[in-house]
Amino acid sequence: MTTNLTTADGVLSTAARIAGLDSRGAELIRDGSNVMYRLAGDVVARIGRPGSEVAAHREVLVSEWLTSAGLPVVQALADVQQPVVVSGRPVTWWALLPAHRPATPAELGSVLRSFHALSTPEISGLPTHDPFANLDQRITEASEIDHDDRTWLRRHLTQLRLRYRQLGLDGPRKIIHGDAWQGNVAVPDSGPPILLDLEMVSIGHIEWDLIQIAVDYTDFARLEVGEYRSFVSEYGGYDLTSVSGYRTFADIQELRWVCFALSKAGVRRDAATQVRHRIACIRGDLPRPWTWDAI
Repeated sequence: MTTNLTTADGVLSTAARIAGLDSRGAELIRDGSNVMYRLAGDVVARIGRPGSEVAAHREVLVSEWLTSAGLPVVQALADVQQPVVVSGRPVTWWALLPAHRPATPAELGSVLRSFHALSTPEISGLPTHDPFANLDQRITEASEIDHDDRTWLRRHLTQLRLRYRQLGLDGPRKIIHGDAWQGNVAVPDSGPPILLDLEMVSIGHIEWDLIQIAVDYTDFARLEVGEYRSFVSEYGGYDLTSVSGYRTFADIQELRWVCFALSKAGVRRDAATQVRHRIACIRGDLPRPWTWDAI
């Protein structure tokens, strides 16, 4: 039987055969920008987007580095080909996590404090964080917005770039996670919290690892005062909401969330609905605190 390499199932079957793993009976865990399956032997297969081989290989290296540094992290399998590339899609292999829950804000703050304290690793190709990555493209290619909204988003993006340059950030760049929120730290029933999702690890300003939870607190009322204060305390006392450039960081993060919805709106009705709602929010048509549905 010929394997269909245009499907995730086909990619998985071929990649597992190359790696010497058994994909029979694989269970789908998640079907998103990355597709994840559970295999026999508590192995997780992660299938990346086409053309993301370099990023996938870097994730494996970051996992190995964090393990050597003593920070609990999702484990890339050793002694197996990493990644296996099939039809341009990289497949990496990981150890299944134990039973767990998402981190509390305090637990996230503690993990980030330890993470940011690490010296910059010598990993070839570790990128510099770009908070504006892909935003131009997503605004240009969006099919679910009208001319007025597209024009406004482009102007807003230009203004945010200028405001960000004017911050004159002169602090040291550190290793950052790039998508730090409670769901990317798994807390097992026993044992320390485990850092997940290493795809966006890069070199940048630590504020980009603090902004998501800060915005959840100030603009979405997803956190109580005590929860946010526990995050700040466990992180070491640095409260991003109190710095003069906070609004610029927040506005950029919220535009990123709008553009993520834009990238999904052509194929998902819920994303298209969210695009209209989110744009109305950042244009000032709806007062804070906002409620945005997850996509």
